[in-house]
Amino acid sequence: MTDTVVSSSSDRWQSNDRTKRLINRLDDMKKTVCGDGQSRCLLCGEQFGSPGVSSVVCEDCKKNMCTKCGTQCGSRPRAVWLCKICREQREVWKRSGAWFFKGFPKQFLPSPMPLTKTTEGGAKEAAKAKEPRAPEPRKTVIQPTGTSATSACKSCHISAVYCNDFPWSLSATLGSLEFSLLYEQENNSLHCSILKAKGLKPMDSNGLADPYVKLHLLPGASKSNKLRTKTLRNTRNPAWNETLTYHGLTDDDMQRKTLRLSVCDEDKFGHNEFIGETRVALKKLKLNQKKNFNVCLERVIPTKRTATAGGARGIALYEDEPGKEGGEVEERGRILISLMYSTQQNRLLVGVVRCVHLAAMDANGYSDPYVKICLKPDMGKKAKCKTQIKKRTLNPEFNEEFGYEIKHSELAKKSLAISVWDYDIGKSNDYIGGCQLGITAKGERLKHWYECLKNKDKRIERWHTLYNENPVTSD
Repeated sequence: MTDTVVSSSSDRWQSNDRTKRLINRLDDMKKTVCGDGQSRCLLCGEQFGSPGVSSVVCEDCKKNMCTKCGTQCGSRPRAVWLCKICREQREVWKRSGAWFFKGFPKQFLPSPMPLTKTTEGGAKEAAKAKEPRAPEPRKTVIQPTGTSATSACKSCHISAVYCNDFPWSLSATLGSLEFSLLYEQENNSLHCSILKAKGLKPMDSNGLADPYVKLHLLPGASKSNKLRTKTLRNTRNPAWNETLTYHGLTDDDMQRKTLRLSVCDEDKFGHNEFIGETRVALKKLKLNQKKNFNVCLERVIPTKRTATAGGARGIALYEDEPGKEGGEVEERGRILISLMYSTQQNRLLVGVVRCVHLAAMDANGYSDPYVKICLKPDMGKKAKCKTQIKKRTLNPEFNEEFGYEIKHSELAKKSLAISVWDYDIGKSNDYIGGCQLGITAKGERLKHWYECLKNKDKRIERWHTLYNENPVTSD
């Protein structure tokens, strides 16, 4: 009897090990997805309509693929096509026994047999339980949030119901993340409240993890818009309850940017390990309305990255934006400027509040930024001012104010040049980016200057984009 138990335990161990290898192979296949499954092949990324490329639809995930990346199955009355990922998914279900759970929800599974003898009343109840009962219709859980478990699991070819109800779901093995987002239009700020995670994948030898959450805005510089929570030790169910804030996000950013939330395991003696991630398109958020999310984590999604000019000096990598060509002017961050003309002092007061998402100019992936402002033309040295240097940061906060003694009637002929620099010891400073406010400017820069001239003694703050055009010499 002992030999039988040992043999059964050994077989179960081998089965679990084989299932784990199948799951890892399936995850690796998902990482190589190149297309969108609509106009391009889901797997190889070939454009449909090209010579020799014909499109077929996968029976399970309903995505388009080319005939080279699909397999035709004729076991049914009609021949169907399956992509390689769905075919491998079916193999995992078959080998692991997940097909059984996929057909019968957990609440309908039989309860374990009692170890002790049942009483006469218990026997009657057991006999009654054996009577067949009509199966109840399966309920689908509808998530109220925009990018919820439903959308998260579509990308990994598993329905949200399967992810929530069955223990064999591949997405559920990574865990889930609960968070909320709020965009305040008046302050141009995005508040990300990271609440908690559940059932994270164990990453350490003790079967636990040291998790933290890392945020990025895509597309954009990686380190300049990176935020992260604190690390919680030895837990698979961390509760952070932290709020991280992005400043300087415009309505245009909310339409084209995506927030990536990555859960990682911190390792003191090696590289931090990736657990899973989820992404939220910011255009799905409503202005000034908080939105809650509770989603399954996914494997990392490959993104195409390209180095900007000057990459040899450590300038941060930027992800490609569709529709932009290399010849266009490059954005290098944002700056918050306040303007006010004081009638009592007969001075123009210029406030340099903060910068966000600056390009990294040093080899360590950061910059040592400071801001220069100059009122032009014909103002001489007294027209040039600069802030203090902030060390090793891409999101500096200055809160400094400068004054120019000038008549209000002369301001219409002037322009304010703003430039951000990276301080270097023993060599010339690096130009990060700049902008110019004045009557000759356009868009928000013109509007900001005009409002300052029109509204005396009123402080007006505006965010402005920094570009790498027209650098001036550093002093």
